[in-house]
Amino acid sequence: MRLIDFVFFGTDQFAVKVLEELKAKNLRPSLVITTPDTPQGRHLTLTPPPVKRWCKKNGIKYDQPEKLNAYQLPDNLIFVLVAAYGKILPASLLNQLPNKFLNIHPSLLPRYRGPAPLQAAIINQDKETGVTIMVVDEAMDHGPIVTAKKIAVGQKWFEELRDETAIIGARLVAQILPDWLAGKLKPVDQDHAAATYTKKIQKTDCEINFTDEPAVNFAKIRAYTPTPGAYFFTKKGNQSIRAIIKRAHLDEQGELVIDRIVPAGKKETDYKTFLKS
Repeated sequence: MRLIDFVFFGTDQFAVKVLEELKAKNLRPSLVITTPDTPQGRHLTLTPPPVKRWCKKNGIKYDQPEKLNAYQLPDNLIFVLVAAYGKILPASLLNQLPNKFLNIHPSLLPRYRGPAPLQAAIINQDKETGVTIMVVDEAMDHGPIVTAKKIAVGQKWFEELRDETAIIGARLVAQILPDWLAGKLKPVDQDHAAATYTKKIQKTDCEINFTDEPAVNFAKIRAYTPTPGAYFFTKKGNQSIRAIIKRAHLDEQGELVIDRIVPAGKKETDYKTFLKS
C-alpha cells in the first residue's frame, strides 16, 4: 500500500497494538497525538502513556496537548485514525477534516459505547463481541459505521481480547481504507435507540463476593486482570488482608479455583502456599 499521510490519536496498550499492526501493513502515521504524562503509583511518579513510549521506540513524531479545542492539525492530511485516545474530540478539531476521522472501537456498536466495552462483554458473559470502524462525530461512539467484524469471547481474559480486537481493528482499517478514501463506502447510521453504555471501572467494582455464582466471579477476574485487579479480603490471624487475584480457573465441577494472588504489601504467590503460611 502506498504511504498515506495521517494522524493517529491513541493512548493505551490497545492503541499500541493497533500501531504495531498498522506498521506491519506499512501504515505509519506522520504524527501521533497522545495524552499528557500522568502521576502514577504510590510515589505519584510522572509516567508517560504506552503510546508515547512506542513512538519514542519507533522514531514517530508525537504530541501531548493538554487541550484540543485550539489544536491545529498538520496540513495535507488524508485522514485521522482514533483508537483508545480517552477523550472526546471537539468540533473545532473534527471540522478541520470533516468526515475523515475514523475510530476503532472494540465492540459491535451501538452496544457497549464508552470506556470499557471489552470488560463489559466479559462481565456479561457474552458469547461474542467484535470491532467496529466508525466515523467520529462529536458524541461518544455515536458516528456512522463503516464496517464491523464479530469475534468470539469464550473464556478469554481481558488482555487476550484487547490484543485480538486491536489487531483485527487495524487490519479492517487497512482493508477498507482504499475504498473509503475513494468514496466507495457509505457509512451507515447506528441504531441509537439500541445503544448501551459502559462506565469507567472503579476499584469497588472489582471486589469478589464468594457467595456469587462461580462463573460470575470468574468473569470478573478475567475482565479486571491485570488492572485494576479483582480482589477479595481474607483473614490471617486477626488481620483482614486484601488480596489481588492474578490467576484463577473453573474446575470440572464449575467451581472457582484461585491459583495466584498478590497479598497486600507482598509479592505474588501461589494461593495454596499463602493459605499454608
